Amino acid sequence: MKNIAIIITHPPHGNAKGREALDIALALSDINHITLIFMDGGALHLLPNQQPDTILMRDYIATLKMVTLYDIDDLYIDGDTLDRFSPLFADQFDKSHNCITTNSMTIKVVDNLHLEDLLAQQDTILHF
Repeated sequence: MKNIAIIITHPPHGNAKGREALDIALALSDINHITLIFMDGGALHLLPNQQPDTILMRDYIATLKMVTLYDIDDLYIDGDTLDRFSPLFADQFDKSHNCITTNSMTIKVVDNLHLEDLLAQQDTILHF
């Protein structure tokens, strides 16, 4: 079993990178320990009530809800990213637990120092 971090930095719509990242995470989770990290525009995957059909895009965000079913429990959002997008996540942010709750998932906020430590523990890092 390998530790694999998947970093999602691109927004959910307009390209296939987010969908590919989620597909790979689900496919690899059977025999590996997967850590998902949302940074920059990738954090927008975590917003509820997205309506991609209005821009004629496929709703693959529903796939994100499946990560916990695949035993992917290490979900993180970069603290700097959260600060930048804080108005969008105001209803989801739990200051007492330093996490975001969305789509029945808990995404832990990680600062730069802890992010470096987290990445150092990985055997492989995939960036989307």
